[in-house]
Amino acid sequence: MGSLLDVPGIRVGHAQRTEDGWLTGVTAVVLPPGSTGGVDVRGGGPGTIDTDALNPSTLVQTVDGIVLCGGSAYGLAAASGVQEWLESQGQGYPVLGGVVPIVPGAVIFDLGRGGSFAARPNAAMGFEAAAACVGLEDAPDGGPRGCVGAGTGAVLGRNRYKGGVGMASVRLPGGPVPGPPGAPEVSLPDGIVVGALAVVNAAGMPVLDGAGGEVLEEHWPGGVLGPMRGDDLNTTIAVVATNAALSPAECQRLATAAHAGLARALDPSHTQVDGDTVFGASTGGIDFDRSTDAARVVGLMSVQIAAANALRAAILDGVRSATPVTTPAGSWDRFPGV
Repeated sequence: MGSLLDVPGIRVGHAQRTEDGWLTGVTAVVLPPGSTGGVDVRGGGPGTIDTDALNPSTLVQTVDGIVLCGGSAYGLAAASGVQEWLESQGQGYPVLGGVVPIVPGAVIFDLGRGGSFAARPNAAMGFEAAAACVGLEDAPDGGPRGCVGAGTGAVLGRNRYKGGVGMASVRLPGGPVPGPPGAPEVSLPDGIVVGALAVVNAAGMPVLDGAGGEVLEEHWPGGVLGPMRGDDLNTTIAVVATNAALSPAECQRLATAAHAGLARALDPSHTQVDGDTVFGASTGGIDFDRSTDAARVVGLMSVQIAAANALRAAILDGVRSATPVTTPAGSWDRFPGV
């Protein structure tokens, strides 16, 4: 299954509260200095911050961290706490007098699920999540999953089942890969990893291996969930990262390709009430052959295909890792059959 932490240099931290009306949290993904990033927003109801900074045409071509939060638009305040922590570490874009950390982020809707509409992440919780960040060497199990961080208040299936945080990774085998028709083989370097972390708070239902259509037929189209309600506000947000060296434009395409994995894992996806957003990131470190157009395309496509597969696996891991919860606002069980 793997983890986002399998990508060397990446660290992940969580903060959450689950008592006294709270059921929400923050997940901070801290990237090594010099990392590049991109984003692709596909949902009709997104909540994001500083995604414009990832445009490949902008001044700053690096990204320092990515924050995923509960709290809907209110939770975007947590991004400033992640920035403050990175500033305390001296990481960010250098300017006169200090640094400015580049920290885009996205939120899920979980307002009121703990019982209090006013219980939502703030800058202090963002700082706490970033300060808790660890790499693979300190999390040999791949890091916490399920009802942690931004997945604490996550639900799925139009507010019926518990969602959460999931992770996965794909390791690309080094060696020869067939090139385009008429072109020679391309050799991929050893050691390329693509990892994903997803916060599953979807309107749709998970499509599990061998058990998707029946569940969808029963629960989605006019089934037990009934008509849409005003509180059926949902989102799946994710980070997909690799140690293959990618430009900001290529990170954006990485995020775009990863959305295919989201669509394979959840049905429907990218709806008007989802804020589906995927961040792509590269920590660099491993260059692949770009000496010809064929070699460049094969290298990029190999990473993009892995991104879609990793995100699909991370989303299903989030569904499987979720645990039941009961609050004054309601009860959510695990999705059946996982």
